[in-house]
Amino acid sequence: MRFDILTLFPETINSACNFSIMKRALNENIIQINAVNPRDYSLDKHKKVDDTPYGGGAGMLLSCQPYLDALKNIEKKEKSKTIIMSPQGKIFNQETAKELAKYEQIIIICGHYEGFDQRILEKTQAEEISIGDFVLTGGEFPALCIIDSVTRLLDGVLGDEESVKFDSHFDGLLEHPHYTKPRIYDNLAVPDILLSGNHEKIKEWRRLQQFIVTKLKRPDLFYKFLKSNISDYDKKILKNNNLF
Repeated sequence: MRFDILTLFPETINSACNFSIMKRALNENIIQINAVNPRDYSLDKHKKVDDTPYGGGAGMLLSCQPYLDALKNIEKKEKSKTIIMSPQGKIFNQETAKELAKYEQIIIICGHYEGFDQRILEKTQAEEISIGDFVLTGGEFPALCIIDSVTRLLDGVLGDEESVKFDSHFDGLLEHPHYTKPRIYDNLAVPDILLSGNHEKIKEWRRLQQFIVTKLKRPDLFYKFLKSNISDYDKKILKNNNLF
């Protein structure tokens, strides 16, 4: 997987990807990070990439020429997807991450200032994506969220591939509680079932906790899950605990 990121601040992308799982994925050549600065393609003698909006208004808009020329110089892979970080885009979630993980290349356009000249959207036909209903100074941090989320879904990135399946939102539910040593801390004890050695019962307990936690914290996700194609295993747990 190669990530090509158009950003006015490539050092933000490069430095953030130089730690933890991201760094390991880079070192093992599972992913490639290519941060491209549109200023390098500006025809303005001062390397400007923005200008005042036609019709007036506050702030500056990012200009077509530097961004579109930068995109033209990115080598496209066969399975390539271009997205643009925008507060007007669809909300990013785990399902979107799974879809993006199927591509060989993701090109991410990061905005800044008051936004883009509309013709950048029209020319690229990029999919607009938002990480939430709020506004940030630029698209770099949202882009990093997407890079991190997609990367951990790729084969060979995580030490235990099975661990992804128990992440919150992987199958529409939140994650179950976790415990480690000590067994008792300040009169709070680890649930006995986790110490039983009965792996089937532990599995069932954890699945039940996913249902309980999701219903309590995100009832919208819980009731959406109930409308999905539930397995017989899940139906049994839900019915036995009066959750279905």
